[in-house]
Amino acid sequence: MIQPVPFLAAAAMAMTMTACAGQAAPVQAMPVQAVPVQAVPVQATAAAVAAPEIPDTPAGRQVRWLLDAIARPPIPESELKEHFADAFLQSIPADQLNQTLTAFTGMRLQELTGSEDARLTAVVEAAGALFDLSLTTDGAGLIDGLLFRPPAPNDWAELDQRLSALAPQAGFIAAEVTKNGTCRPVHSVAPDAARPLGSMFKLYVLGTVAERVASGAFRWDTQLTITPELRSLGSGELQNRPDNSKVSVLEAAKLMISISDNTAADLLIHKAGRKNVERTARAWGARDKRDTPFLTTREMFVLKGADYPRHAKKYLSLETSGRRTYLDKVIAKVPLSRIAAWTAPRELDTIEWYASPAQVCQAFARLSKLPDKRVGEALSINDAGLALDKAEWPSVWFKGGSELGVHDLGFLARTADGRSFVVTTLAISPKTPFDAGRTASEQLGLTRGAFTLVKGS
Repeated sequence: MIQPVPFLAAAAMAMTMTACAGQAAPVQAMPVQAVPVQAVPVQATAAAVAAPEIPDTPAGRQVRWLLDAIARPPIPESELKEHFADAFLQSIPADQLNQTLTAFTGMRLQELTGSEDARLTAVVEAAGALFDLSLTTDGAGLIDGLLFRPPAPNDWAELDQRLSALAPQAGFIAAEVTKNGTCRPVHSVAPDAARPLGSMFKLYVLGTVAERVASGAFRWDTQLTITPELRSLGSGELQNRPDNSKVSVLEAAKLMISISDNTAADLLIHKAGRKNVERTARAWGARDKRDTPFLTTREMFVLKGADYPRHAKKYLSLETSGRRTYLDKVIAKVPLSRIAAWTAPRELDTIEWYASPAQVCQAFARLSKLPDKRVGEALSINDAGLALDKAEWPSVWFKGGSELGVHDLGFLARTADGRSFVVTTLAISPKTPFDAGRTASEQLGLTRGAFTLVKGS
């Protein structure tokens, strides 16, 4: 997540909302912009026409009310308070909830897939597409969880078809991480084609930091100083802290991964050393020549957004040593105020960070073999709304990346019996930006299905 204009950060990739952090299962709602254009179309069959009977349970009664209320938006706030738990409405206010539900006006129940007193799952149809619906209730029978998401693919052929509709250029891999730390591919699409990574490059930064800590170069509690020269733009919070503020290596690492904090990434690259990050990336299999020099996010912003295309053309005309000098002597002196936002994909093939789906898988695999538990702590803070069943998948790691025309998601998940799998989707649109919410929503649906399929392989 790197562009210097408003966007969906990694921590809210699918705009997943949590109403009560203390619950065992997250309480989630998918807002209007997350309705995927690639959702599975409704088939005109008798089964789709015959509405199933809704059970007379607390969850069932709330589903029955929701089907009625969603047809007459906006739902009055007083009525919402009669059906949603206070904690839910504190997290997702009435106006935001109404905006979300408007996307499902005319929703019809197609199939019940699960029913308990306090939980109901179903397939619903809205706007000509199918969605998985999950609704849960609290002890008072009020809705404390509501989730709409695209259905997971049933097989690899369906996944491939939906992936091809997702982006003009797409790469994919679903693989098992072996005991010796390599990836055993189970299914893939263009697995060896290097694509722009967006903030997914931060996997290599995290790995380098962990290795440098292990070598004794510095410690997780070593303090970093936020200076004007190391301040970046885009996602994160460190860029908003005062000059000369301190942040520990560990806090910066967690922010870099969990909310894709760009200033945190640049601080860590500076501390660990650009050439050390380049060595780690190469050692882990990412050997694209365009990754040298390994850019900071600030440098990328300046090259693409300050006096464009002057700096970009000059930089690209140089060899590696000249590029390093240009970054240090020229780009480093350009103030953030000179950077202007861009509105279309720019220099995706020339100024970015690059790796293939297979190489991203290898990065996750290498991270999983590092002995330092702090690596896993950083990668497991945010799952981007994937919401795998914790009983089956107790550990989930995530890192995504995006800029205009780039939308990438990468996950490593471990099963209850200790097997590890990686699913990575790289989506590239060289000419037009993605609708970030819709693209992420569909990618999450594909990813959930892929984990089910790869686990059974």
